[in-house]
Amino acid sequence: MPDDFSSIDARAINTIRFLAVDAVQKAQSGHPGMPMGAAAMAYVLWTRHLRHAPSDPSWPNRDRFVLSAGHGSMLLYALLHLTGYDLSLDDIKQFRQWGSRTPGHPEAHLTPGVETTTGPLGQGFGNGVGMAIAERYLAAHVNTNAFAPVEHFTYGIVSDGDLMEGIASEAASLAGHLGLGKLIYLYDDNNISIDGSTDLAFTEDVAQRFAAYGWHVQTVADGNDLDAVDAAIRQAKAVTDRPSILCVKTHIGYGSPNQQDTAAAHGSPLGDEEVQRTKAALGWPTDRTFWVPDDVREHMDATATGQARRDDWDALMDAYAEAHPEKATTFRHWMDGTLPDDLADHLPSFEAGSKLATRAASGQTLDALGPVVGGHLVGGSADLTGSNKTDIEGRADHQANTPGGSYFRFGVREHAMAAAANGMALHGGLRPYVGTFLIFSDYLRPSLRLSGLMEQPVTYVFTHDSIGLGEDGPTHQPIEHLMALRAIPNVTVIRPADAAETAQAWMAALHRTDGPTALILTRQGVPTFDRAQHGSAEGLHRGAYILSDDDGTPDVVLMGSGSEVQHALSAAQTLRAEDGLAVRVVSMPSWELFEAQPEDYRTSVLPPAVTRRVSIEAGVTQGWSRYVGDAGTAIGIDRFGASAPGDEVMAHYGITAEHVVEAVRAL
Repeated sequence: MPDDFSSIDARAINTIRFLAVDAVQKAQSGHPGMPMGAAAMAYVLWTRHLRHAPSDPSWPNRDRFVLSAGHGSMLLYALLHLTGYDLSLDDIKQFRQWGSRTPGHPEAHLTPGVETTTGPLGQGFGNGVGMAIAERYLAAHVNTNAFAPVEHFTYGIVSDGDLMEGIASEAASLAGHLGLGKLIYLYDDNNISIDGSTDLAFTEDVAQRFAAYGWHVQTVADGNDLDAVDAAIRQAKAVTDRPSILCVKTHIGYGSPNQQDTAAAHGSPLGDEEVQRTKAALGWPTDRTFWVPDDVREHMDATATGQARRDDWDALMDAYAEAHPEKATTFRHWMDGTLPDDLADHLPSFEAGSKLATRAASGQTLDALGPVVGGHLVGGSADLTGSNKTDIEGRADHQANTPGGSYFRFGVREHAMAAAANGMALHGGLRPYVGTFLIFSDYLRPSLRLSGLMEQPVTYVFTHDSIGLGEDGPTHQPIEHLMALRAIPNVTVIRPADAAETAQAWMAALHRTDGPTALILTRQGVPTFDRAQHGSAEGLHRGAYILSDDDGTPDVVLMGSGSEVQHALSAAQTLRAEDGLAVRVVSMPSWELFEAQPEDYRTSVLPPAVTRRVSIEAGVTQGWSRYVGDAGTAIGIDRFGASAPGDEVMAHYGITAEHVVEAVRAL
């Protein structure tokens, strides 16, 4: 490719490069090298293949583009600006500044056209797998022989760093198994990471690795060879039974006389002098910054073509709705995330006094609600289906030969499972849930954190929630995990106390649209409370509610979550009978829901004047001081567990009604 003004292609590619260079230089912060090296292949993808509508970034049938190498964000911002998205040159000039729409790493829904929040390497790779799954699943349910409302590709640019991360290995293995033929990744193979040459730590044969995963693999020897990149993408699009990866050789910091192919270009501005040298080397005016030639702007503007594609799709949808009104209504509801108005009427009922693990109650609730919610409620487990109770009766598995199956066997791939769920939710049309043991929330925590950051309504089913799981021992007994999840902003953690609360927890999760929900469920059976005596489980939606009370102001408040609420109720009976105390018992399944309530409600549940308070929860006590105060006591476990039957472990560590009574008397 010539590096001068003889070709509109070269001028456009250099425009992309120098928008990135100038933005990083102005910010005195950022990553110029990746955009400089990958500009050519990104240009080919965006101008010759990507079907999108800049005037409507949420068009359902657009191709998805994931910049998994999110540190190269200026590459994406330059492409969005030049192709006509609502991202101005002034926005580009405010790169990495307070309040700008061009943050250091791309953030979904902050910048028009950004499909997912990337930067933590490997996450975008997993998100793209989820997007491709969503496209294929929706197509299987919505498309007909004559109409294809859902028919698009998921593209991405991935880096050496992405492929080093374990999440990428998990996601690539899953994608190959599922045969996701509309997933195409361009691997920016530039041999440089922050520490220097990738030879320091990354010498595997990437092409052979992905071939072993079941991917279609191609190698492009020169990332600046536009026709070669174009031909490889076309070939990848023709392969419909496997995901594709194009190993494209590029030069980080391309054009920089002193920093090309060096780690120096990765994460620091080039410097004023080197910027001048680079512009001169590539035939770019050295006296201009943030320059977009008029013919480049006209050449790359995709607004008209995108709107034409959108108009054609709208016409197709009108004809589709006339020919298949029920399918069209279903598709619209799925894309809107519409839930039935009478969903609560279909909740299962549970016999008072019966003993049932909340994971089992969760499974029964899914069986009851799944057919009512419909096919856009999809989910699966990381090889723990029987333990997590996440399958819905009568539903088929999602496999390469059954793309309409709504139950996912993610295998032992917790991290990729959560990233793929984010991708499904970001795609639109699906409401995903995923399951594993609570102890393994550590394995997927970065993806869960991004669920919160991106405000994606993914439901996480975490079972085996405490030392109560018993014999598997301390390696499988979560201690700090509840509090660790509560520490993540915008994640709603719900630990129901019995079967009825579990059903309401699912209602809360399904109605949440602005972030993820973590359901924390027991392996062991817990008693189902008599709701005629203890009030409606709908109190769960307020985060905490009074489960048992005496007349007048209480002498002591007992509070807890999950399987420990039963001990609070039992302790209250003893304290009333033997000590003559007025006792209030509060079920506190969700701190987040409780903190969202008006102050007058919160103080009505936990009266400030009552300072004798005891909490009980089979996890670390850290954090409970906010509710028990300086004068109260938090009963919990601040050490690792042990291997023994669950009841014995609980008793040994003081998670009993007797211990609650002793704590109150000590106060």
